Amino acid sequence: MNKDDINSIKALFSSPKAIIIIPHKNPDGDAIGSTLGLYHYLNKLNHKVTIIAPNDYPDFLKWMPGESSILKYDHQKNESDILMANAEIIFTLDFNALGRIGDMQNIVSTAEGIKIMIDHHQQPDDYATYMYSDVTMSSTCEMVYNFIEMLDDTDHIDSDIATCLYTGIMTDTGSFRFRSTTSGTHKIIGNLIEKGARNSEIHNNIYDTNSYSRLQLLGSALSNLKVIPEYRTAYITLSQEELNNFNFKKGDTEGFVNYGLSLKGIIFAAIFIENHQENIIKISLRSKGDFSVNELSRSHFQGGGHTNAAGGKSDLNLNDTIDKFISILPQYKQDLKA
Repeated sequence: MNKDDINSIKALFSSPKAIIIIPHKNPDGDAIGSTLGLYHYLNKLNHKVTIIAPNDYPDFLKWMPGESSILKYDHQKNESDILMANAEIIFTLDFNALGRIGDMQNIVSTAEGIKIMIDHHQQPDDYATYMYSDVTMSSTCEMVYNFIEMLDDTDHIDSDIATCLYTGIMTDTGSFRFRSTTSGTHKIIGNLIEKGARNSEIHNNIYDTNSYSRLQLLGSALSNLKVIPEYRTAYITLSQEELNNFNFKKGDTEGFVNYGLSLKGIIFAAIFIENHQENIIKISLRSKGDFSVNELSRSHFQGGGHTNAAGGKSDLNLNDTIDKFISILPQYKQDLKA
């Protein structure tokens, strides 16, 4: 985003506007944190702001300041359609292709409001008037902080904004351990703590809210863990039956894939989760070093993401999906060999 873009956006913000903020479908901590952080900031500028999420998200995100104001498109379609049709500005956060917002895609693509994208994923589509796209950023929340800084408005950051942005940075960096975490990220985190983000409380709210059934589900997942040593690869499967047996709720499998990646000698991990409602196998991929799960997911599993973290899906059944996964590993032998 260049200086002319920033000046144009400043001019847009000079008078109150009707603004919609949209995260991707099945929003995670970075998506909800960035939308809420931007929501609180824009409210301080006296705009009329609404967040519309394509669908619901895990309970461990529902403590965040302002969360109760978020509309869910799959349950509040009529109200949401009217708001989007009348929006003067539409922000799209933490995604860069309108296919990531499911049933909202058509109305957003035809809406007359000026579109502003803030996102850190690879290979963005060209649908926004203003694009702040940077794959080197740790998170969209870090980018929202930078966006506010570009507008010379960091003095507007209060404890609510700081809490939301801290949450998204923390979750998308794996509690600051991924290599996308830079010295700049830590400087921003320090500033957010100074602005009122209570780091230990945020961590507890996200990570220390396990239910008994979730821990049982984790045990089932780990019992299904398989290792393919010749490709330094590990994978986990969870069937719909296993999910049902342990009272699965949205978000319960968050982070499970990282257990495979934590094994000594493993640089590539995957989890395959059966979803009868959508009739797909949901896939999360993680890697270490230079092995690109983004490229693998885009090539084979209708997905994408980052070099070391990506998602995808399969229309095959669970067993056939695993067979496909194993069959493509020889294509990456040089990248995965010890």
